[in-house]
Amino acid sequence: MNYAREIIEDAAIGVGVAETPEGLSAIHHPGCAAVVWRRNPVQSFQSWIDRIPPENLPKARLVLRPGSVRQAVSEICELSGTPKAQECDRLIDDVTALSEISAGLMSAEWLRLRLDVVTTNACRRFHIDAVTARLVCTYRGTGTQYGISTDGDDPGRVFTVPTAAPIILRGTRWPEQPRSGLLHRSPPIEGSGETRLVLVLDPVADPEDEFDQVLIH
Repeated sequence: MNYAREIIEDAAIGVGVAETPEGLSAIHHPGCAAVVWRRNPVQSFQSWIDRIPPENLPKARLVLRPGSVRQAVSEICELSGTPKAQECDRLIDDVTALSEISAGLMSAEWLRLRLDVVTTNACRRFHIDAVTARLVCTYRGTGTQYGISTDGDDPGRVFTVPTAAPIILRGTRWPEQPRSGLLHRSPPIEGSGETRLVLVLDPVADPEDEFDQVLIH
């Protein structure tokens, strides 16, 4: 596990690169503002998900307990008309596993789960999320982009997380100070014809505060 105060392959200062899911726990190390789990997409899965019409990709925003994720995502796929196949089972399994990992890392009893189908320049500005930490995994399309800013402007060098590689990033509610200056954004894709499928997982302290979300116990 490499992390913290050095430039490492395919990452920036303060961004760790994990070879296993256990390596994501480096997010708790001092000076580690984010961790990427470097894994390669399974080709059969990638070919399958890249062929699905955008209207049939699973899309939802829910607040739920980690133990409810598998059933919820299965129903989301069915409602969205996502083709039934071994690859769909793989997607459900992976979202479930990442939810369990995220909840474990943050000791969260509830998660805010988003499956976003993106065709525009959503969240194209570099920013830090108003959360403790956020796990993001892009299943289809260009991955999340990030870089270091020392003055609040856009980073001078931009890194792109590979497709299928989860990244966990500290947010503004992370207790450690000073902040690292790590900013991120969704890649600008408007007009390119690209469709992204992105999983976003946030820990939720009090589900009753999530008025605009569907709660699943």
